[in-house]
This record gives sequence, structure tokens and C-alpha cells, in this order.
Amino acid sequence: MVTPGRVRPRRLRRGGALRDLVAETWVRPQQLIMPHFVLPAARGVDPIASMPGVARLGIDDLVRAVAADRELGIRTVLLFGSPAAGTKDPEGACAHDPAGTVPRAVRALRDAMGSDIVIITDVCLCAYTDHGHCGVIANAQVDNDRSLRPLAEMAVAHAAAGVDFVAPSDMMDGRVAAIRDALDVAGHSGVGILSYAVKYASAYYGPFRDAADSAPQHGDRRSYQMDPRNAVEAIREARLDEAEGADMLMVKPALAYLDIIQRVRAATTLPLAAYNVSGEYAAVKAAAAQGWLDEAAIVRENLQAMVRAGADVVITYHAREALRGRWL
Repeated sequence: MVTPGRVRPRRLRRGGALRDLVAETWVRPQQLIMPHFVLPAARGVDPIASMPGVARLGIDDLVRAVAADRELGIRTVLLFGSPAAGTKDPEGACAHDPAGTVPRAVRALRDAMGSDIVIITDVCLCAYTDHGHCGVIANAQVDNDRSLRPLAEMAVAHAAAGVDFVAPSDMMDGRVAAIRDALDVAGHSGVGILSYAVKYASAYYGPFRDAADSAPQHGDRRSYQMDPRNAVEAIREARLDEAEGADMLMVKPALAYLDIIQRVRAATTLPLAAYNVSGEYAAVKAAAAQGWLDEAAIVRENLQAMVRAGADVVITYHAREALRGRWL
């Protein structure tokens, strides 16, 4: 029998310095990836109504924003591009234009900051197709195999511009292998793949689709994104992408899938990312604007939960504010 008072866990919680001394989980600036939406123009700031504090940026404005963020400690970015007006088509051909928005942005960032920044680019056709789906449509369905070539061509165009990683988010089967082969053949064997290995068909993506103008014009994405009810399937997806040559894996979304982050972390030795997605961000912003919660405290708690669950890095729209406000 333990004598009352002999064992007291509260002894380790008596003050802030003591709590910091024994804290198990920390979120560091180096772990945060800031996403950016890029306009097909040199200049421009276009606020996104459903994502307060986030805007689509022209390339020059992007470079300035990334340089300022770097001073806060954010050294990794994830880029999403908008195509030029009138260039969308059924196969998303403009996605692999070497003079397109994302390649231009990559070259500008690389010229301005050299290797002192890690550049990741999203690889998906949804923002570049006139139907808004993540692959090529054939017989009223997204054709998995026909979609692999344009995805690989998109990745090669980004690699030629100077990215460190391409991040396929389309959820086509076999796309990691197709991209890895295409990168190697084109002489870009040093470019890595951060795979959206475990991407659920989630209701949390609404604000992102506003930002990227990528909502499907018909149907939905449940035939290729994962069923939120499934957990074991996440391990299968992660292991397949690892076998096909992925260098890092991702779970998306994060907050409703902390159990999935933990399961995938236990199943792989690759670095693991969690995507704190647009709907999660917008929900916090909306509640904070009403005074219903303490934004700094809830962001800190959310990011710590993702890292505690097993994420090595976190993609989050909160990164800039969290570091500027010293919320972490």
C-alpha cells in the first residue's frame, strides 16, 4: 500500500520552469511548414475570405512573405499555384508548364534565398482541370492510370525549377512510383517525394477549395480519397507509398485523425507530416473572432497534440502567427 502523500505527480507541475523541464512534447519552428497560395502574377495580395489572415500572393509578394517568415524561424514552404485565366482544360495540361505559376515561384524563391529554404510543391491536377477533379476524366470516372503521366510531368516541371520535394496529393494508385521514375529519368534523383499517403475524403477542405478554386464541378472525391471510417487502410496506403519510393509521408487532415498519425508513426521509420488543414484553421479563427476561445492557447494545444501523436513536422496556416506571437 502506498502511503498517502508519498507519491504526488503534482510535484512536477508546481511552476512553469519545472513544467518545461519535464515536458515531453515541444513544437519547434523548424518543424513547421507554411503553405502559400500563389497567383499567376508578379504582384498581388488577394485575401481569402474563408481563411482570415491568409491571402493568395503574387510571386514578388510571396518572396517578401517567405523572407519575413524565415526571420521567425520558418524555413520550409508548401506551394499551391493558380493557373493563368483561361488555361484550365480537361487534362490539366497547364499544370506542367515550365513557365507556369509554381515553377516561376520556385525559381524566384531559390534566386532570393538559395538553399537556406526548403521548397515543397503540391502535385495535383485539381486546380488546373476545368472539372476540378484530381485526375483525368474518362467515361465519367477519374481514370487512375491516365492520370499518372500528367502528374509525373508536373513533378518534373517543378523539379527542373529547383524544388527540394514534390508532394503528390491526388491519391491516384501508383503515382509515387510514376513520379519517382520520371524524376530519375529526367536527372532529378535528388528531389524527394513527400507523399500525401493518407488523405481522407474530409469535410475539412472547404476553405482550401475556395483558396485554390479547385472544387469538383460534379460528383465528389470519395472514389479516390480515403473513407474516414477506415484506419487499417491507412497503414496499407503508407506502406505502399514507402515501397514506391516516398521519402516522407503525410496524414491529412490532422485533428480528427490523431489516432491515424499515431498508427502510421508506429508503422514506418520515414519522417511523418501532419496537415493542419484549412477547415481546422478556419474553425479556430471563427471561434476566436467570437471570443469563444483563446486562439493562442488552442493553437498551441492543437499543434502539440499533432506532434505528441507522432508527427515530425506540421503543415499549418497558423505557423506565422504562432511564432510571431510566441504562442508556442
